[in-house]
Amino acid sequence: MKKKFKILSGTLLTILTIIYFSGCQPAKKSGEEWIQLFNGKDLTGWTVKIAGYELGENFGNTFRVEDGLMKVRYDQYDSLRNRYGHIFYKDTFSHYLLRIEYRFVGEQCPGGAGWALRNSGVMVHGQLPETMEKDQSFPTSIEVQFLGGDSIGERSTANLCTPGTNVVMNGNLVLDHCMTSSSKTFRGDQWVTVEVEVHGSRLMKHIVNGDTVIVYSQPQLDERDATYPKLIPGDGNKLVSRGTLSLQSESHPIDFRKVELKILEE
Repeated sequence: MKKKFKILSGTLLTILTIIYFSGCQPAKKSGEEWIQLFNGKDLTGWTVKIAGYELGENFGNTFRVEDGLMKVRYDQYDSLRNRYGHIFYKDTFSHYLLRIEYRFVGEQCPGGAGWALRNSGVMVHGQLPETMEKDQSFPTSIEVQFLGGDSIGERSTANLCTPGTNVVMNGNLVLDHCMTSSSKTFRGDQWVTVEVEVHGSRLMKHIVNGDTVIVYSQPQLDERDATYPKLIPGDGNKLVSRGTLSLQSESHPIDFRKVELKILEE
């Protein structure tokens, strides 16, 4: 995740924005059961948005299911050419525990940026994909950034990035784009389990293999970002308490073998 982009305006966008930020979504009961967002068979329930392409166009079969895994691949790309992508789940959520198991594999797509090596993530509290511009690279959201280490040096995972947003940490509004977690470095193609505990706009936690690695609160729209005038609701409340979930394609192949969610009490 690197830059911030503009999004579409218009009547449809206004309606979708009101629905998104007002939380007018079907009520879901909390419970102990995990909801399997990825069924292990196909991409049912998910919609692809790749920069430069229309919503639903899965260029190059970037997102695919093989051997029970959701895979991100670039074997049909000549070069990345900034074609960053996301695959969005069909529902929005507010209070939940999200669990994802991932691993990085293979070599980076030609043309991928240096910062995108062994880099992916899940976007939470995100904007609706229907409100994104055709050329928009990243949805306004909170990004739980997945990073893999190289042969030397340390590189934490489950970091926090904020495309079009800000958060509060230790009582202070943080305006930096990315914040590093306290996780250890994961090298090679080992599987890593990341959980994201979300309590609306009150509290958010990133957890790696059972260890809490970063905590923050009050996710909110960033007034400095070009998306702000389009996404701010009519009452002017910047806090974001509900949104989409999406997995990234940022130039490095990655596998997901579990994407599941448990609803929490509001």
